[in-house]
Amino acid sequence: MAEAADAVRERRREQRGWYFYDWANSVFSSSVITVFLGPYLTTVAKAAADADGYVHPLGIPVRAGSYFAYAISASVLLSVLVMPLAGAVADRTGRKKPLMGVFAYIGAAATTGMFFLSGDRYLLGGALLVTANVAYAASVVIYNSFLPQIAEPQERDAVSSRGWAFGYAGGSVVLVANLVLFLQHDAFGVSEGMAVRICLASAGLWWGAFTVVPLLRLRERGAPREAGAGASGSLGQGFRQLAETVRDMRRYPLTLAFLLAYLVYNDGVQTVISQASVYGSEELGLGQSTLIAAILLVQVLAVAGALLLGRLAARYGAQRTVLGSLVAWTVTIGAGYFLPAGEPAWFFVLAAAIGMVLGGSQALSRSLFSHMVPRGKEAEYFSVYEVSDRGTSWLGPLMFGLTYQLTGSYRDAIISLVVFFAAGFVLLARVPVRRAVAAAGNPVPETI
Repeated sequence: MAEAADAVRERRREQRGWYFYDWANSVFSSSVITVFLGPYLTTVAKAAADADGYVHPLGIPVRAGSYFAYAISASVLLSVLVMPLAGAVADRTGRKKPLMGVFAYIGAAATTGMFFLSGDRYLLGGALLVTANVAYAASVVIYNSFLPQIAEPQERDAVSSRGWAFGYAGGSVVLVANLVLFLQHDAFGVSEGMAVRICLASAGLWWGAFTVVPLLRLRERGAPREAGAGASGSLGQGFRQLAETVRDMRRYPLTLAFLLAYLVYNDGVQTVISQASVYGSEELGLGQSTLIAAILLVQVLAVAGALLLGRLAARYGAQRTVLGSLVAWTVTIGAGYFLPAGEPAWFFVLAAAIGMVLGGSQALSRSLFSHMVPRGKEAEYFSVYEVSDRGTSWLGPLMFGLTYQLTGSYRDAIISLVVFFAAGFVLLARVPVRRAVAAAGNPVPETI
C-alpha cells in the first residue's frame, strides 16, 4: 500500500514538472509568432528592400511584405523533416529528456537572439525564426511523447488539459508584461523597436528558464531498442526508422483514421487562429490595439476552456467532448460571418467563444491519440501526429485565400472554414475509439 502511494506521489510530481514545459514554450507561439515578430520582421525587411520593394535572400527576389510568411513556410517544411527524425532518435536511444532539452535550448537561444534583430538584418531574422520554429516543433514532439508514460489511461484527458491550461496561462502572463512595455514604451524610455526586441528576447529567456523544471522532474523509461545504439548511430538511421514507423502505422488503421480526422479539423482551428486578425482588421475595420486585446482574451479564456472541457471529458468521454467542441467551432465561425463592422464588442464575443473551445479541443485530441499509440513508440507516433498538424496547415489558408480571391469577401472566406469542422466531425464520429485503443495493445479506459 505504501509503495502504491509513493508511486502515485512520484507520478503527480512528474506530471507537475511536465506541465511546466507548456508553461515555458507557449510564449514563443503567443508573443513571438502571433503578436510581435511578423510586423517587426516585415519592417526590417522593408528597410533592406531595393527600390522595387524586394529583398534577395539566397539571390531569390522576395517582396519584403511576404518575407515573414515565406520564412514561416520554410520553417514548417523543415520541421516536417526534422520532427520524425527527432522522434525516431528519441525512441531508438531511450533518451528523450536530453534530446528535448537540446531542442528547447536551441529554440530559446534563437528566440533570445532576436534582440539583435535591428536595422536591415532581415537575413538574421529569417534564420533565427526558422531555427527557433523548427526547434520548438521537435521539442514538442518529444514532450508530447511523455504523456502516455506519466499518466494512467484514466488520467490522460485531465493531465493533457492541465498542460494546455498551464501553457495558455504562461503565455498570458508574458503577453501582458510585453504589452505594457510595448504600449508604454515612451514611459520606459525606449523606442518602439527596442520594446519589440526586448519582448522577443524575454520570450526566449522565459522559455529557457522554465525548461529547467521538466528536465529535472521527468524520468527516462525507455531503453535503446538495439544494444549499443547511440545517438550518433541513430542519426544515421533516423530516416530509415521513419520509413519503418510509417509502415508500422499501417498495422493500426484505426489510429490512422483518427489522424485523418484530426488533421482535417485541426487545420480549421489553425486557420482561424492565423486569419482571425486579418478578418478583424480588413473586414471589420478594427485597430491594432483591439486585435492585440482580443488575442490576450483568447489566451486567458483558453485556460478556463481547457480545464472545463477536461472535466466534461471525465464525465462524457474525450471523443464526445471533442465532437461537441467541433459543433461549437462551427457555430462560432458561422456567427463570425454576421459580425458588424466597426464594433469591437462583438469581435471580443467571438474571441471569447474561440478561447473557450480552443485549448480543450487541442488538449483532448492529444490525450485521445496517446491511447492509440503502441507502447515504446510514443515519440515516433507523436512525430507523425505533429507532422499531420504542421504539414497540412496550408490547406485551410489556401481555402481562405481562394475564397477571398473568387468572391472578394473576407466574410465568405471565414465561413468557408466551416467545411473543415463539419468534415472533421463526420470523420471523428466514425472512429471506433475503443477498438482503436485495444488494437494498439493498450488498456481501454472506462470513459473515453
